[in-house]
Amino acid sequence: MTESPPKHDPAESLRGVDRLIAHVSDLAPVRMAVVHPCDALSLFGAMDAARAGMIHPVLVGPRHKLAAAATEAGIDLTGVEIVDAPHSHAAAAKAAEMAGRGEVEVLMKGSLHTDEFLGAIFAREAGLRTERRISHCFVMETAAYPRPFIITDAAINIAPDLLCKADITQNAIDLAQAIGVGLPKVAILSAVEVINPRLQSTLDAAALCKMADRGQIRGGVLDGPLALDNAVSPDAARVKGIDSPVAGQADILVVPDIESGNMLAKQLEYLGNADSAGIVMGARVPAVLTSRADSRQARLASCAMAVLLAHRYRATPP
Repeated sequence: MTESPPKHDPAESLRGVDRLIAHVSDLAPVRMAVVHPCDALSLFGAMDAARAGMIHPVLVGPRHKLAAAATEAGIDLTGVEIVDAPHSHAAAAKAAEMAGRGEVEVLMKGSLHTDEFLGAIFAREAGLRTERRISHCFVMETAAYPRPFIITDAAINIAPDLLCKADITQNAIDLAQAIGVGLPKVAILSAVEVINPRLQSTLDAAALCKMADRGQIRGGVLDGPLALDNAVSPDAARVKGIDSPVAGQADILVVPDIESGNMLAKQLEYLGNADSAGIVMGARVPAVLTSRADSRQARLASCAMAVLLAHRYRATPP
């Protein structure tokens, strides 16, 4: 009796955006509030996701500006739900209130400033805050590394302290599990892989690992401090004599601060041809935090990730 060949998941042979879209192809579309999408790129991001069957877009912003942007981009908004708001600040507040009432399951930043968008999510009256600190995750994939990985936090928390880093780490673990990594390996990064009392990031790394031992951080395998080379390279870890279940095979890279994280992510994207998608974690709904420089493909990938999270939150609310 011959054995049946192992089942092959078609998504495993795809990369980047195509893989994320494949993972959400069987999921029902979710209602997404797109905040102040008053330029062509923001509108394309929303409408591309709608055409892919991932979302039902709800455009929140000044109706006349939305119409002008659609005309400029050659986009037909017939049948698309529009919620009129006089300006970007009001649009952000309105979208956050809708999310708080359960009228939409995802938020997406359009052509407004990041602080306006996040300020609406942070606002107490929106009802979107949890006990967890809000943080950002980049999911990246490059030909130089054998698996997708997460970099956090490269966009929101400037100089996180230990408790903030604990939340940042837990958010990243939750995201990794949502995209299919059952027990993610988490590397807490520093410039070195030994404890140095003069280097705060090494002390924080050691404390985070002990917090995981005590169940204060759950669902992942943590190690640190690790320098970037021995976090992602088995050869570098072996040369330095590091015996660790995380070294050389990290699924999550927790950076010391926003500067190191932002530079690492952008180096990979612009110099390493990495595919990337970004998401805000820690609120009651996922939020797509786009950059003005993001391509249509990056926006589509971020939307796909938000859809995965929205479906997960239905069963296990954050």
